[in-house]
Amino acid sequence: MVGVRLFVEGGGDSKALKSECREGFRKFLQKAGLKDRMPRIVACGGRGKAYDDFCSYHANARNGQVVLLLVDSETPVGSTSPWTHLLDREEDAWQRPSDASDEQCHLMVQCMEAWFLADRDNLQAFFGQGFHENALPGNPNIEGISKQDVLASLQRATYNCKTKAAYDKGEHSFKVLARIDPAKVSQASPWARRFFDALNQITNS
Repeated sequence: MVGVRLFVEGGGDSKALKSECREGFRKFLQKAGLKDRMPRIVACGGRGKAYDDFCSYHANARNGQVVLLLVDSETPVGSTSPWTHLLDREEDAWQRPSDASDEQCHLMVQCMEAWFLADRDNLQAFFGQGFHENALPGNPNIEGISKQDVLASLQRATYNCKTKAAYDKGEHSFKVLARIDPAKVSQASPWARRFFDALNQITNS
């Protein structure tokens, strides 16, 4: 099996939160069927750092190593190429590294939390009593919901929870990620399905 290193956006500047980010993605990908074929997950903090770390490692990767990047799209994706989206997005304007392929770049559309909306049962189970599912967007196209609306709806849905505070990215995001069902995410998000398909193809080779 080839060695795979996955550079992900998330974890902020805290060592503890980066550890929680890695653990959340590890559990999520294990449930996606990758338990014995796990990539090495690198929690990079901010999206710019994830891109920089990816580029640096990609430039020095040894034969047989595969380097992947996973970041929020932040906005709707109008291109089939993730690199084109990241180049065209003014706040990023990221150049595709020399000889990097589209299959090495993956997007959480429009943010990681959109994945949570695909598995409302586990979301409700995590937050428990007081969770208000009707506050979540009714749009089944989770990739069409803006990042701002996703985050605001999660806060509204969890505002009156009895055992947990209202949704907070640092406090809750990776704990929720560890619980949700990748199959439901894949069904609801074509870009997530693309990510799983790429990981399966690479790690089965």
